[in-house]
Amino acid sequence: MDSPLNLHDYEVAAQAILSPMVYDFIAGGSCDEVTLRANRAGFDRWTIVPRVMRGIEGASTATQLLGHDLTSPIVVGPTSLHKLVCSEGELATARAAKAAGTIYAVSTASSVSIEEIAAEAGPWWFQLYIFKDRELTSNLVARAVTAGATAIVLTVDLARFGMREADRRNNFVLPDGIILANMRKPQAAEPGGRIDPSNLLPSSGGEFESALTWADLEWLVDLAGVPVIVKGILYPGDAVLAVEHGAAGIVVSNHGGRQLDSSISSIEALPPIAEATRSRVPILVDGGFRRGTDVLKALALGANAVMLGRPILWGLAVAGETGALHVLEHLASEFECDMLLAGAAAPEELGKHYLFRGE
Repeated sequence: MDSPLNLHDYEVAAQAILSPMVYDFIAGGSCDEVTLRANRAGFDRWTIVPRVMRGIEGASTATQLLGHDLTSPIVVGPTSLHKLVCSEGELATARAAKAAGTIYAVSTASSVSIEEIAAEAGPWWFQLYIFKDRELTSNLVARAVTAGATAIVLTVDLARFGMREADRRNNFVLPDGIILANMRKPQAAEPGGRIDPSNLLPSSGGEFESALTWADLEWLVDLAGVPVIVKGILYPGDAVLAVEHGAAGIVVSNHGGRQLDSSISSIEALPPIAEATRSRVPILVDGGFRRGTDVLKALALGANAVMLGRPILWGLAVAGETGALHVLEHLASEFECDMLLAGAAAPEELGKHYLFRGE
């Protein structure tokens, strides 16, 4: 195909390059993929009501988020194993995010170590799972903060892995040369070794804590010494509890449709969470973002920023660092154009008055 014109094109181009096993590992959701589809369909329920004659010559996408000046409210969300699609892996992602002037949230399950990524990154956060082995958890937090992470993003929706049937059908394995670089015992996931996608992290010391409580969040807040953002919130009451127990930010997320199938789409969950927290902390949202209008709708519904996941991997697959950077820049460019056409000069002007909820 010709050079990708949009983020949908990048996925088509990436699918033509990647093996079915790798493509399905990234693109797939759980069970019948109801939530995966709902994440995209949810945007269609909101239409934009543009304002006119406002004397606006141009729009700025610049924003601030937890002390960082960003070129746009589009953040690189945490996704695992970037070497599956690009030989430089997360190093290319880090450089692309830095060049785009945004934050990169590095996954615990990255294929390049925290320290190597930090050397290439601009502002970055570290996504964390709390493990049953609290020493392993503490060590990961200490490594990340020492390396320069300015926040910890705690994922809380992984009591166990969702039923990702495509990975089982494909008999997913880690290709030669790819490891989970941040784990204490990487030999537990040796290259070419058969990996059960329902237990992707090493079994020795790497089991997730499946019975998290709000006390665990308080423990992490005390431990980290940097802001802790809670990712995986879909219920307004949980957002309020997260803030009350020390969260400095919320990510409205259903894990990209990879956990509980038939759960609410992220964009549908966003408005009541924004209302419940009433601007006490920044709110981010992920799940299905492909167009500038998606970003506009999210900010109008109360988000401060959005997290981009799969499209970054499609960009990496197609053209490495250059592809990932183009994905970020193109989405920001679409967002700038859409704001201008809607009659908004800056992200902070967006609100529900720009939207109409259809049936």
